[in-house]
Amino acid sequence: MNLYARKITALLPAVLGVALLCAAPARAQSATPENETIDVEQLFAGTCGFCHSDGGRAAGKGPQLMNSPRDDDFLRDRIAGGKQGAMPAFGGAFTGPQIDQMVKYIRALKPR
Repeated sequence: MNLYARKITALLPAVLGVALLCAAPARAQSATPENETIDVEQLFAGTCGFCHSDGGRAAGKGPQLMNSPRDDDFLRDRIAGGKQGAMPAFGGAFTGPQIDQMVKYIRALKPR
């Protein structure tokens, strides 16, 4: 076995281990029961709050979401599919019911 093949053979278990660790949250996410309630405010703060300031109440890098003129279907589609160059798609990270809870959170936003 040449030196290159030995290096690949030695690194393969580590690479596979990292890949499995990275995939674990996705598997756990997909195992989430459809009707499970999530802490939407916390999820929003950690996922969306970087661009939608003050929990969505103010514009930041992204638009203000409080009092959005967009309908619920638009919000669901935008969360799931994103917008190229402006917002990442979260459809692979959140289930449909979780996205619905995010839309309800957005609709319930009031000034602090």
